[in-house]
Order: sequence, then structure tokens, then C-alpha cells
Amino acid sequence: MNKIKIAIVDDHQLFRDGIHSLLSKNDDFEILISSENGKDFFDKLKSGNLPEIVLLDLTMPEMNGFEVLIKLKKKYPNIKAIAISMHDDGNYIMQSIRAGAYGYLLKNADEEELLKAIDTVLNGNKYFNQEISQKMINIMSLEGVSPKKLSPKEMEILKLIAEGHTTKEIAQNLFISTRTVETHRNNMMKKLEVKNTPELINKASQLKLL
Repeated sequence: MNKIKIAIVDDHQLFRDGIHSLLSKNDDFEILISSENGKDFFDKLKSGNLPEIVLLDLTMPEMNGFEVLIKLKKKYPNIKAIAISMHDDGNYIMQSIRAGAYGYLLKNADEEELLKAIDTVLNGNKYFNQEISQKMINIMSLEGVSPKKLSPKEMEILKLIAEGHTTKEIAQNLFISTRTVETHRNNMMKKLEVKNTPELINKASQLKLL
């Protein structure tokens, strides 16, 4: 039976050594490449002996994980990458998936989950545990609200609201009535699907409108 060829790319040697040790005790795996950054990883791929799976850190010097993912997709589409990161931020997760990651693991994942992720990806599926999946859903639901829905005037009023100006101050500043300000505020709350001003500011910040 052929062994599953694995590459480990991470700038922390202790982490690389730990994964190497963990997988090496399993007869199913062969650790083909161990690299401290993306540049070294691609240099080693030139030998022609290619891994099936790469366990990839996202934050590294000299070509980070996102750059590795994009280049892999173009040059070595048969190599499947599983991102392993300390970041549980939804934006990080979505960015890695869009760049081509087949799975996403947090660095505190246990041996059982790591093996499950490798097996899942090898069988042609993508691997995200329940926690990661929920963060993806949250980000996708936010992205469903398009910033383009807000008009230039609404954006202007939104910024003044976020700066703490009262309805009266905004009206005087923009030479409009207080009623018009409130109408714009209510329209923005409907568009961003929130119930009050604090929620409006919070959602606008998440959508990077502020």
C-alpha cells in the first residue's frame, strides 16, 4: 500500500516537528517536505516528488499561506492544502477558502481531528468542523448585505452618527430637516437589518462601511 505523502509548511519549527512526530508514528503517512515558508516549499516541489496534502500555516515570512494557496491552485492543482492557523477569525477562514484551501484547522486541534481532516480531504471533500463552519456562515450572512445598498447621502449620515452627532446636529450640518435625517436612519436600519442605532453602527463596522 502506497503511503500518503504529506508536506508541512510552518515558520515555527516546534510546530512542524510536533506534526512530523505525530504523523510519522502512523504507517499510512510519509512526510515528504518540511518547510519554514512558502518560498522554500515551492523550491522543494521542483524535485518533482509531490505531496498529496500540504498542512499550511497562513502567517509566514517570505510568501505567506494565502500566496501559497493561490500559487498552488495555478501550478499544482492536484496538491490539496489544509490551512492550519491560530486565527479563528471568519475573514481569515473565508479568505483561505477563496484562495483554494480544502480545509481549515485551528492549531489547538487534536490528533483525531487532524487525521479526520486529512482523510476527508483525501477523499475529495472539504473539511471544516462545527465551530469553523459557524464562523463561515456568519461571515457569509454579513457579506449578503451589500455596502452598495447605502446611498451617498446615507453614507454621509452614517459617518456622522458613528461620530456621535445628534439628529439635530446632523440636520444642521447637512442643511436638511431632522425628519429627513430620521428617515435616512430608518432606511439604513432596514437595509442592514438592524433594530437600533448601536446595532447599525456595529453592523456598519463589520461590513467595513466605517
